[in-house]
Amino acid sequence: QVQLVESGGGLVQAGDSLRLSCAASSGAFNYAAGWFRQAPGNDRDFLASISQNGANTRYGDSVKGRFTISRDNAKNLVFLQMNDLRPEDTAEYYCAAARSQYPEQAYYVKSRYNYWGKGTQVTVSS
Repeated sequence: QVQLVESGGGLVQAGDSLRLSCAASSGAFNYAAGWFRQAPGNDRDFLASISQNGANTRYGDSVKGRFTISRDNAKNLVFLQMNDLRPEDTAEYYCAAARSQYPEQAYYVKSRYNYWGKGTQVTVSS
C-alpha cells in the first residue's frame, strides 16, 4: 500500500508562487505521479503528471506554462511548483501515484491512478 502526503498549501495573493510537495511511503515512488485539484462543486481536474523515470511530463491546459512538476526518486518526493497564481487556482490539491510497467509514461486520466493523498488546500486571494 502506497501512502502519499501532500504539503505546502496555504493562503497567497494573486501573482504569488507556491511549491507543493508530495511525500511517498518508503520505497513507494516506483510509480508515475500526478497532481490534480478539486474546487467545491467541481470535478477533480488533472494538472500535471510525470513518468516514473522523470523523463516525461504532461500538463493540463489551465496550468501549462505556470506550473512545473518534478520529482526526486531518491527522497520519494514529487513537487509542483506553481507560479503566477490566480484566484481561480483556489482548490484542494491532490497528489496521486499510478502503477506502471512503462517507466517513461506520464498519465493524465484520473482513473489511471491507484493511490491518492488526502490533499492540501491552496487559496489565492485577488
